[in-house]
Amino acid sequence: MCNPEEAALLRLEEVFSATLAHVNSLVLQPLLPAAPDPSDPWGRECLRLLQQLHKSSQQLWEVTEESLHSLQERLRYPDSTGLESLLLLRGADRVLQAHIEYIESYTSCMVVQAFQKAAKRRSEYWRGQRKALRQLLSGVSSEGSVGASLGQALHQPLAHHVQQYVLLLLSLGDTIGEHHPTRELVVNAVTLFGNLQSFMKQELDQAVATQALWHTLRGRLRDVLCTPAHRLLQDSQDVPVTVAPLRAERVLLFDDALVLLQGHNVHTFDLKLVWVDPGQDGCTFHLLTPEEEFSFCAKDSQGQAVWQWKVTWAVHQALHGKKDFPVLGAGLEPSQPPDCRCAEYTFQAEGRLCQATYEGEWCRGRPHGKGTLKWPDGRNHVGNFCQGLEHGFGIRLLPQASEDKFDCYKCHWREGSMCGYGICEYSTDEVYKGYFQEGLRHGFGVLESGPQAPQPFRYTGHWERGQRSGYGIEEDGDRGERYIGMWQAGQRHGPGVMVTQAGVCYQGTFQADKTVGKVTFPNGFTLEGSFGSGAGRGLHTQGVLDTAALPPDPSSTCKRQLGVGAFPVESRWQGVYSPFRDFVCAGCPRDLQEALLGFDVQSSRELRRSQDYLSCERTHPEDSVGSMEDILEELLQHREPKALQLYLRKALSNSLHPLGKLLRTLMLTFQATYAGVGANKHLQELAQEEVKQHAQELWAAYRGLLRVALERKGQALEEDEDTETRDLQVHGLVLPLMLPSFYSELFTLYLLLHEREDSFYSQGIANLSLFPDTQLLEFLDVQKHLWPLKDLTLTSNQRYSLVRDKCFLSATECLQKIMTTVDPREKLEVLERTYGEIEGTVSRVLGREYKLPMDDLLPLLIYVVSRARIQHLGAEIHLIRDMMDPNHTGGLYDFLLTALESCYEHIQKEDMRLHRLPGHWHSRELW
Repeated sequence: MCNPEEAALLRLEEVFSATLAHVNSLVLQPLLPAAPDPSDPWGRECLRLLQQLHKSSQQLWEVTEESLHSLQERLRYPDSTGLESLLLLRGADRVLQAHIEYIESYTSCMVVQAFQKAAKRRSEYWRGQRKALRQLLSGVSSEGSVGASLGQALHQPLAHHVQQYVLLLLSLGDTIGEHHPTRELVVNAVTLFGNLQSFMKQELDQAVATQALWHTLRGRLRDVLCTPAHRLLQDSQDVPVTVAPLRAERVLLFDDALVLLQGHNVHTFDLKLVWVDPGQDGCTFHLLTPEEEFSFCAKDSQGQAVWQWKVTWAVHQALHGKKDFPVLGAGLEPSQPPDCRCAEYTFQAEGRLCQATYEGEWCRGRPHGKGTLKWPDGRNHVGNFCQGLEHGFGIRLLPQASEDKFDCYKCHWREGSMCGYGICEYSTDEVYKGYFQEGLRHGFGVLESGPQAPQPFRYTGHWERGQRSGYGIEEDGDRGERYIGMWQAGQRHGPGVMVTQAGVCYQGTFQADKTVGKVTFPNGFTLEGSFGSGAGRGLHTQGVLDTAALPPDPSSTCKRQLGVGAFPVESRWQGVYSPFRDFVCAGCPRDLQEALLGFDVQSSRELRRSQDYLSCERTHPEDSVGSMEDILEELLQHREPKALQLYLRKALSNSLHPLGKLLRTLMLTFQATYAGVGANKHLQELAQEEVKQHAQELWAAYRGLLRVALERKGQALEEDEDTETRDLQVHGLVLPLMLPSFYSELFTLYLLLHEREDSFYSQGIANLSLFPDTQLLEFLDVQKHLWPLKDLTLTSNQRYSLVRDKCFLSATECLQKIMTTVDPREKLEVLERTYGEIEGTVSRVLGREYKLPMDDLLPLLIYVVSRARIQHLGAEIHLIRDMMDPNHTGGLYDFLLTALESCYEHIQKEDMRLHRLPGHWHSRELW
């Protein structure tokens, strides 16, 4: 059963649909060809607005027809079609939107007087239509202008229609009762169309006020301000207000902008970038904009309340795009606009941002958050901002004058300048990866030339205020030389070592890129004078060459170590350690993690791509190791020795973990120093003490992270470790885990340093390999009752005297495993197991447990070493000795290593092939 209100709604929709069609044919259709000349800018704008109004009218008619159809279906089939099927209820938002779009199009035409201008072009035609217009409208005076009549014809039917909507929907709500299933839909529709009435009245009032405003302005001001989108909300001529420090003659508040008129000058402020601060007294409030601050002062508190209320609401509506708001005095307080917003603005005031356009997030008049800055000269900056300054990660492009190239900085910024870690690509194809301070390279960094540079170079080291300063390594690819040493003000200054690809290696004191000293060449020639180098000139000198001197004694020069003592190992790479310490001392804050520990970019192709798209796909630590909180929590859960070893192994192998980042940077410095040209035997001691120092620093870094993790739990780290405890952890835990990262370059230096002894050793091994097993045992004076002949299985054609590589086979195979690990402790454990295998074989031969005295052990060990044929045994022994845990000194491992050293020395003897070894071995020789 249908209600009478539904039938009334049906009649209302039928009348309105017919009225819209009549208005369209009587008014809108004739208006379009009567629009001003399109060649005139204002004429084109009026034509566009009338076309938009025609389109909105058509959409409103289509929605009305659809609503009419739903009412007809409801009345035709009341039992099967529920009340909720009415478009006015189920699609109230859609119906409302069609009305709003029509009203906005209509008032835009009103603001620019499009109806009057169009009517004026065809005044004779419209005078003939007065009767038809009077029939369409009620209460239209015959003395009114044609333009006004046209405006009323396009508005009055809609206003009457919406009023009837509200009345009928209210009546329908009363009829169906509170518990009806569609009660909520009806109440919602009543609210929406009631708000629509307020919106229509407000829009019309603002359009009338705006239209009247243009008549009070001079021609130029009117041309600047008159736009269809403007709606006047408040005029200082109605409610007086003064503005300081800018003394404006008139203040106009539009729905999208605040305008201050001062003589012929117009100051316009986008409301999206206006912040309102209440004043301390009852007559003043303050406004913040990107470049200026104003105080608004009214004559009394009422005037202040009007302006502050309207400006606040205008800002709120500009940010949310919602025009409908309560009438002043309705008792509603305006919502406070958010401090943080997104907007675009072009700076005008002189300064570094002059003419720059910022698009992004703002807070209280300043760029704050993520945003983009673009200057007219091509400079661009994309990144984070804080209180108007670049702060956090950002990418800056600086165009260069020639060849359309850019310098690209991907850095962390602090208060407007680069500070922290960054990767910079220059238009010259040079790349810098390292730290900045106040916009200059400062701290540790690597500067490398492009791959096609005519004079390739790479500097790895410390910087101070944009210049090389402190300890650093420079490689000149063109000259094939590497400088290792101290710098000052961009020049080599202080102790330094020069290594060349030709094998020349010298140490001296440099001053302003030159050194004075004496160089002795392998043939005995000496060169004394000043030495220097320059781009494209290679090494040049002024001095005296002495060709009469005798060659130096090889034993005094072949193993001379350079740089030791000249560059204290504790201070060499402070620029690498310091950012990590700063990060830990700050409590490992997430916002400083990238700035202090650096970030990863996956490939050089990604770096180049970011110049085009102003983006940088950085690999964030959270992607694989979790947040800093997760890292510290996991660290606390792995403090037991075995768990700690697993944790450190995992951390050091992950380049995104803070410890892994530190290790990767240390690897970079090590390779820059000792790989390639730097692979020189005279640098071996410099390298091995550096590796030990790195192990200590990594342990200290772990302890620093542990302290922070405990402090976050309200706990404290135990007191500082004593030296013995620290050495135990460094050599027993950290060094074995990190040594593989440095082993290739480090072991190469040991190979070069001990090349001569290893060549004698290799010849000795070759000589001993000629002996069958029994003859070699006899040659080495191994007592016959210790020979493991029962281990030998002979064929019918074999004799014991011909068997080779069968005796003590298990011990030989065990010793060969010393080459399969880089861990000094594991190498010593292999040596210990080898000793156990030798002793076990002898015990089996004798049929009883037997402890070998030194007189028996050493010849047996020489036999096993000769059969194991370990290459570069001298390099292996010395590396084990240098990297061995100091706590093992004087213990079993020390004893076994000394025994191995003795075997190595005996095998080197050139006369071993001709002379038998001494018949008695003294254990004192081993100590």
